Amino acid sequence: MLPQKRLTMLTKLTKKKLLISLGALIIICGLAVTAWIVFHQPSPKTVSSSAASQSTPQKPTSIRLIATGDWIAHASVNAAALQPNGSYNYMPMISDFLPIFKDADIRFCNDPILNGGESLGISGYPKFNSPTEFVTDMGKLGCNLVNTASNHSFDFTQQYINNSVAAWATVPNMLAVAGENTDQQQHDTVHYFTVKGVKFAFLAYDTYSNTDAPVLDSYGVNIFSDDFAASQIQQAKQAGAKIIIVSMRWGTEYTTVADTEQEQDAQFLADQGVTLVLGQGSHELQPVTELTGSAGTKTVVWYSLGNFINTQEPPETLFNGLAVINFDITTDQISTMSYLPIYMHYEWTPQQQAADDIAARNNLHLYLLEDATQSMINSQQLNTTIAAQKQRMATTLSADGLNIPLITSQQFLQN
Repeated sequence: MLPQKRLTMLTKLTKKKLLISLGALIIICGLAVTAWIVFHQPSPKTVSSSAASQSTPQKPTSIRLIATGDWIAHASVNAAALQPNGSYNYMPMISDFLPIFKDADIRFCNDPILNGGESLGISGYPKFNSPTEFVTDMGKLGCNLVNTASNHSFDFTQQYINNSVAAWATVPNMLAVAGENTDQQQHDTVHYFTVKGVKFAFLAYDTYSNTDAPVLDSYGVNIFSDDFAASQIQQAKQAGAKIIIVSMRWGTEYTTVADTEQEQDAQFLADQGVTLVLGQGSHELQPVTELTGSAGTKTVVWYSLGNFINTQEPPETLFNGLAVINFDITTDQISTMSYLPIYMHYEWTPQQQAADDIAARNNLHLYLLEDATQSMINSQQLNTTIAAQKQRMATTLSADGLNIPLITSQQFLQN
């Protein structure tokens, strides 16, 4: 039998050896696990490649353009915008469209009236001069491509045009404004802008002037002629423009079909190789067509975009929409088109309508048609229905054989 002291010493040694053995075993197991992880994990090259593919942004393949009809500052529109402090705020009437404008690359708006400001006197129909806030609020909504050439451009003097041009020059983030000019150099200028690497040219013309607003000079407004348009289009091609957009103020007022002069001018523009024609002037929607130019190129023509904000009376002037046009970046051609219906609402009583008391029109607001109700339309004394107006739009748009679908705002925002 061993002495107690020696037994205690042996026990301590045995424990020490056991601890050393356990430690070695743990180290060996740790090394084995580490080796397994290293052996089975993806190679650094595979991980790097995967991460690179996720972080590299996809190259854009399309450019979206939306286009409105006429923005008309009728007296009732100005009255609705007038603030207690004497300023004007049009945004509450059009604010529903902020998400729509935000979701497009190019936002074409048609400004067919003078915007000379309060110093020259505010007036509505038949001779227009809006507050300059009408321009700045168009910019706030998102308009960044604007036509200003119109049959109303010479309603007053050249000073009104100068003030209008100056007002537009203060609006930030514009791609181009064309149509009215302060001198001959501006008149002769071809406007260019680039979106997603694609170079555009933008030209704007008016084909007629009102009898009580004759042409005042050679430069104030771009008056259409074959020679003038052909020269500018050729210049745009030589400058490397891949897509040429032309705005045309033309046609017969309050008609839903293009007249002979519109058709002739459209074919002329197609023969010059224009990509897209955005027409206005009839205050009502007109058909969309595709023409083949003399060199075999294709030109899409929207004969009339109708109206945007206004307080005219015929239903056809109040139920219109936004043209939605997508360009394929790889081909520089139009790939798809659709139409987002809108509705301009105001209210007055049957007695006020019978008396043509246009100053009594109130509660103005521009809606997406999908948000309109029949009771709203009835309060406007329009004697029509939403279904009837949607059918009219669908029939008019496709009258020349193109299929232009009506879409909702949800469909617009999802595409």
